[in-house]
Amino acid sequence: MPRALLDETRLHPAIRDTVANWHADIVHNVQAASQSHPVLVVGMAQNPFCRRARKTLRDVGIDHHYLEYGSYFSQWKPRLALKLWSGWATFPMVFVAGNLIGGATQLQALVKSGEIKRLLQAS
Repeated sequence: MPRALLDETRLHPAIRDTVANWHADIVHNVQAASQSHPVLVVGMAQNPFCRRARKTLRDVGIDHHYLEYGSYFSQWKPRLALKLWSGWATFPMVFVAGNLIGGATQLQALVKSGEIKRLLQAS
């Protein structure tokens, strides 16, 4: 599933490093955490969907790791870097077995269908 991205050759050489490294620390933290934990929820304070995702996991007894980046009033740039990296425009971002499965709604569908257990067993 290719998605539209501006080709690197279309970036002026003077800005390529800036684009490549914009909040790279946050992106690397999420990449590492998604590989280190079977279930990772990346969220933000005050977001009801982040709370819903975590509650869904707790209700079915699935342990998860949680990373929180700011709130509606802070850290929007690091969150934007995560959105650009993942292609997922909203929070939470839920990773299962290292793969982005979507947000709270998609997580609830996987739990309801039982597929989340299959994904965790396969990993």
